[in-house]
Amino acid sequence: MKWITLLYGSLLASIILLESCQRETKEQTTQEISTYHNPPEFCADSAFYYVQKQLTFGPRYLGSHGHQQCGDFLVKELERFKFHVIQQNFDATLYNGKILKARNIIGSYQPTATKRIILAAHWDTRPFADQDTIRKNDPILGANDGASGVAVLLEIARVLHNDTIPLKIGIDIIFFDAEDYGEPTWIEEKNYSQTYYCLGSQYWAKNKHIPNYRAYYGILLDMVGARNATFTMEGNSMEYAPKIVKKVWDTAERIGYSQYFVKQETPSVIDDHYFVNRYGGIPMIDIIHYNDDNNEPFFSDWHKHSDNLEQIDKNVLKAVGQTLLHVLYNE
Repeated sequence: MKWITLLYGSLLASIILLESCQRETKEQTTQEISTYHNPPEFCADSAFYYVQKQLTFGPRYLGSHGHQQCGDFLVKELERFKFHVIQQNFDATLYNGKILKARNIIGSYQPTATKRIILAAHWDTRPFADQDTIRKNDPILGANDGASGVAVLLEIARVLHNDTIPLKIGIDIIFFDAEDYGEPTWIEEKNYSQTYYCLGSQYWAKNKHIPNYRAYYGILLDMVGARNATFTMEGNSMEYAPKIVKKVWDTAERIGYSQYFVKQETPSVIDDHYFVNRYGGIPMIDIIHYNDDNNEPFFSDWHKHSDNLEQIDKNVLKAVGQTLLHVLYNE
């Protein structure tokens, strides 16, 4: 009977321990839910307006009138939302040896906050439609490839400005210039020792806008507005900042956007985030439209004249913007 008593006592202790663990788990879950902060709503209509507004300037490649106008507009909008703005001017040496004036535009929210997060996108457009079958030498509008990422970040800036309770973290919105002036496809002999794409991020990573600038992490947006977009877990993002990828993709799943944020690892892309990681020493991920069903790795209208306003889906803009707000408000 002693053995049975010991067994009963052990079983009773196990039941008590199990109930205790269950209570603790429930308490932890309740606590997590109670401490989760729901952010303000991201307005897809406003983001769509910002895409449309950029297109009114026409193509926005280096040296164009539209480029100058759009850059001035971005500065004024960030200033209107009370961001501290720095314009980082530099000379961009192109693949053909030509040198053009360029500028990175940095807007800082809570500029004195110690913990900082970068949100970035490129604001220039491709000077030729080298992936198209017509008018290959003519510049594109770049509604998705360029304007969509900028639009999402401008709407986030507006939301932060209008919120009556400021975040305790600092946010630096960086609009990188000269991202899309790389060699056209018809150039047969390429200089592989130099990357002529992403010149703005290359410059910023080696010459940060503030000496000894550091950020907790960064998120780059590239082509984040087209219909049926899929954002996969890009290779360089997974190599340099896998925890940030997980944070963002888990957040998207939690709030119902897993149809866009697909938990699938895909090949590395040389984009602005690569140089921020490599030269800037700041972990940065890339939210970029990747579609391995096409001959091209990106959305079907990439570097074509058809990358226009008709390609933009407000639902996609909403998914990306709302996900970012949830991430920021729960840091």
